[in-house]
Amino acid sequence: MPIIKSAKKRVKVARKATVRNVKTKRSLKTALKAFVAKPAAKTQSAAQSNLDKAVKKGVISKKKAARKKSQLASTAKKAGVKPATGTKKAAAKPAAKKTTAAAKPAVKKAPAKKPAAKKAPAKKPAAKK
Repeated sequence: MPIIKSAKKRVKVARKATVRNVKTKRSLKTALKAFVAKPAAKTQSAAQSNLDKAVKKGVISKKKAARKKSQLASTAKKAGVKPATGTKKAAAKPAAKKTTAAAKPAVKKAPAKKPAAKKAPAKKPAAKK
């Protein structure tokens, strides 16, 4: 057991970080196993999301996450899973109405004026001592 106050604090901080990291790793493993058991677009996106969260928290490296995502994609492709297209927000929006050029004439904006360049102040002769 540490005696120094800062060392005691480090032990507490390390314990908290360990618990947090174990939780993140467990959720990542669960998501990956769920995808392997039943390859689907939903489970694939959940697994990729968990990979991103693990990278953000520093539990796994960026390159490992990229490698795992690539493996997920190739497994999904072999299983015939179609990737999820778009987001819920995009699907919920109705198609925008198209306007023609005749309906609204184009208005040209005047170019922005540049500020006048400031002149450097004239140098004063050095004062004699």
